[in-house]
Amino acid sequence: ENLQVPVPPLPEQQKIAAILSSVDDVIEKTRAQIDKLKDLKTGMMQELLTKGIGHTAFKDSPVGRIPEGWEVVGLESLLAKVDYPMRSGPFGSSLLKSELVQKGIPYLGIDNVHVERFENKFRRFVSEEKFEELKRYAVREKDVMVTIMGTVGRCCVVPDGVGRALSSKHVWTMTFDQELCIPELICWQINYANWVHEQFKNESQGGVMDSISSKTLKGLLLPLPPICEQQKIAEAHARISRVILGKAEKLSATTNLKKSLMQDLLTGKLRVNVDNKENAVA
Repeated sequence: ENLQVPVPPLPEQQKIAAILSSVDDVIEKTRAQIDKLKDLKTGMMQELLTKGIGHTAFKDSPVGRIPEGWEVVGLESLLAKVDYPMRSGPFGSSLLKSELVQKGIPYLGIDNVHVERFENKFRRFVSEEKFEELKRYAVREKDVMVTIMGTVGRCCVVPDGVGRALSSKHVWTMTFDQELCIPELICWQINYANWVHEQFKNESQGGVMDSISSKTLKGLLLPLPPICEQQKIAEAHARISRVILGKAEKLSATTNLKKSLMQDLLTGKLRVNVDNKENAVA
């Protein structure tokens, strides 16, 4: 059978094309703005994590020049004094694929961990009984998670309100002493800092890093500002993140508008007035 396709008159086709083209222009400009803002954010974080806020005196350190009054510490020294502050697993027969259930307590993996973003769409679950058995791998609010499979080194902070969940063998999950550092400081450095990426590169002998060992993570050297300055850095980060989020929401709304317009205009549900030039750019 022949496929029946609705074909509007040529002037109407041209008007439809002009309308969709104007929406495409907005989409592309918004994408470009987001890309520029992300580049700005990366540069800003590099600057804040090496020069801080308002400093004039600097000193040499194992990770480069940093402000006087800052320290360089090993990541391990920042871990909280809790049971299993750094964990990955369960492994092997501790949790079989057949033991996963349709509903229950989320079992997190690399699909939940993105750069600065925790994805709270859960696909795998364990039972209450299995969670109690494996609770040494439980995830806490404000934990820092790092992927060690797939795209290695993606890092995010577990948000408040996540509830009970289990970590997996594909990520490292770390709990930090928040009197010493805000978790976001660790996350930012793992995501953005050249000195962290250089340390990872050295551990992989210059090749492509296919995993991150506990030794490598614990031994990471990190610049540590005073906690009050960490909070100021967090505020600067939050401001630019809000701007990027606003642009991303605009992009999503405009993309959805285009889909709706295509559906309505290309099926004849919505007709355009070819005599009204303003419709072409509406």
